[in-house]
Amino acid sequence: MVSKDLARMRKDAFDIFSAGVQVVEPGASVKQYFGLEGNRLLVDRKGYDLTEFEHIYVIGAGKAGAPMAKAVEETLGERITEGLINVKYGHVAKLSRVKLIEAAHPVPDEAGLEGTRAMLDLASRARERDMVLCMISGGGSALLPLPIDGLTLQDEQETTRVLLACGASIHEINSVRKHISKVKGGGLARAAYPATVISLMLSD
Repeated sequence: MVSKDLARMRKDAFDIFSAGVQVVEPGASVKQYFGLEGNRLLVDRKGYDLTEFEHIYVIGAGKAGAPMAKAVEETLGERITEGLINVKYGHVAKLSRVKLIEAAHPVPDEAGLEGTRAMLDLASRARERDMVLCMISGGGSALLPLPIDGLTLQDEQETTRVLLACGASIHEINSVRKHISKVKGGGLARAAYPATVISLMLSD
């Protein structure tokens, strides 16, 4: 009897754990707040008439970028014009409309730099009647390296190493990063102006 009760409790515990993981799975989390009703896109109950937009671009960065993009692709399909998201090496998914660039985390690398340059170019192409969906998840700051003029990727790498070595919190690290970046601190949003920018963000 004891062994049967223990087996049942283990199964219950596993089922509870699995249900909790499923609820916070990035794709499922996106779909809780992102859906389509005909030509109307609903983002956290706010509606956008997609017939008013000529192009939909998807950009972003983070370790959960692939499942987030997959959820958006499953919702919008061929309505997406083009997309590019920087993800951590190995954190990929099979997508049809959004390109994934694998890059390093937490210390940025050349792949992340090139991906960010391409992303900034894509955002800069957006016009007033376009929509830009920006997806950011944990690790997004490290995966969006693009230093301001006068600094190099090596400078950004060394800054990150020094901050990590001294025990700086992620908030402190990001506070420094945004001051040496072309895209952080609102840089991507400024590049996309005057398009409609919608941000989908997940925090771990």
